Amino acid sequence: MSSFTDAELAYLRSQPLMRFASASSTGRPDVAPVVFEVDGDDIVTAGFDIAHTVRFRNIQENPRATLVIDDLAAMDPWSPRGIKIIGSALIEEVDGALRFRITPEVIISWAVNETTPGIPKMERRTIGG
Repeated sequence: MSSFTDAELAYLRSQPLMRFASASSTGRPDVAPVVFEVDGDDIVTAGFDIAHTVRFRNIQENPRATLVIDDLAAMDPWSPRGIKIIGSALIEEVDGALRFRITPEVIISWAVNETTPGIPKMERRTIGG
């Protein structure tokens, strides 16, 4: 069984950008908009030269990340929707290029599984143990 519902997978695959938040070992936050893709139950993201980014240094020191993928389904009525993923992050090398792999531990979604217009209810679930 996937960590994501079918509706969440479809939504994730329809979105071009996410926000990738990390923090240094002392708690200094950083957030960056990045492209991403779903790889099994994980989210992966790379870039042109990630070894020179703040998030690269942060994940080396503190392998935790929070991701947000969201948009507005409609403005009238106001209908925000999205997915927040909290999890562990690692840096891996694939075909000579570095990338981040984020494994969800908590998934919070709103207006993705249930699409009633208006202010949505948050759905939170813990993944794994």
